[in-house]
Amino acid sequence: MSQPLKIRPEGALDLVSLGALVHRLDPGIIPFRKANECRIHVSGGEFNVAANLADCFRLRTGVASAMVDYPIGDLIAERVRAMGVKPFYKAFKHNGVNGPNMATVYSDRGWGVRAPVVFYNRANEAAAQLKPGDFDWDEIFSGGVRWFHSGGIFAALGEKTAELVVEGMRAAKKAGAVTSFDLNYREKLWNISGGAARAVEVLGRIVENVDVLVGNEEDLQKGLGIPGQDVVAKSKLDPSAFYEMIHVAVKKHPQIQVVATTLREVHSTSRHSWSAVAWVNGETFNAPVAELDVYDRVGGGDGFASGFFYGLLTGEAPREAVKLGWAHGALLTTFPGDTTMATLDQVRSFAKGGSARIQR
Repeated sequence: MSQPLKIRPEGALDLVSLGALVHRLDPGIIPFRKANECRIHVSGGEFNVAANLADCFRLRTGVASAMVDYPIGDLIAERVRAMGVKPFYKAFKHNGVNGPNMATVYSDRGWGVRAPVVFYNRANEAAAQLKPGDFDWDEIFSGGVRWFHSGGIFAALGEKTAELVVEGMRAAKKAGAVTSFDLNYREKLWNISGGAARAVEVLGRIVENVDVLVGNEEDLQKGLGIPGQDVVAKSKLDPSAFYEMIHVAVKKHPQIQVVATTLREVHSTSRHSWSAVAWVNGETFNAPVAELDVYDRVGGGDGFASGFFYGLLTGEAPREAVKLGWAHGALLTTFPGDTTMATLDQVRSFAKGGSARIQR
């Protein structure tokens, strides 16, 4: 059995994320082909964790990312500030015509039997041009950092982004931080970035530096090249096949101390059964199953990761940390957008089995 996580008791920053900042256009339940207006959400798989931890959980967080000097960049930077996240930007000039750009994600919400549809415009994306040497990690971590987080979406973006993740993780380790990585396997991104074989090679090199791994069965299979096991899950909420795969993952990468994921059974776009599991130093922990009425499912997994990390960062027992992540991820699906609008009191109440009764 590996040693428990050694989390620094203090530091100027509780968590720093490395990843791409994006803006998501959301026409609600109307498909894009019939839309005439959109909401704009600021997002990014890695940023969402930092934003949730700062806004809901009141931790001190930062994000290392690319920023472009045009109105979309200004909008995104304003939202980063509003969520309370400290920015560390590599600045890019926009040429007024074709970039470099802050990426756009297009995602309707779907409804009932109609699933959400997600597609991207990541043409000439500034974050895809990030490379080792673009950030002064010694300066960023100079006041102390407790946790460093990145993910598979950013690793897939460019030729050098994965090398930058490795550089950041090694610098964070040197500074005494715990490192986490969300495999977040996106087939569309890897298809134009070298395909499945490159994904396994690239993600394998990153995971060698990781203490805490977030990812579901598909992420482990496609991202780390771990074959599906003989154990057949009875349902999407049955973690037995996932547990079997964790044993293979940890054998391959023995320094990993924690693996966690959400479990979701989608009955319709608007109705999900929701749970979560974690493997911590050889022990397994399950969250309860909640029946969710989903307003906007995007960001639920990042919501789980941030609540789970919060529990670990604040010294909660693993079982409680899983429940905090599960509760926060569940609440996040009730809000528009990818980042939290929940309060810590709401998260703790739901984690204890709170109800949706009106609060007077």
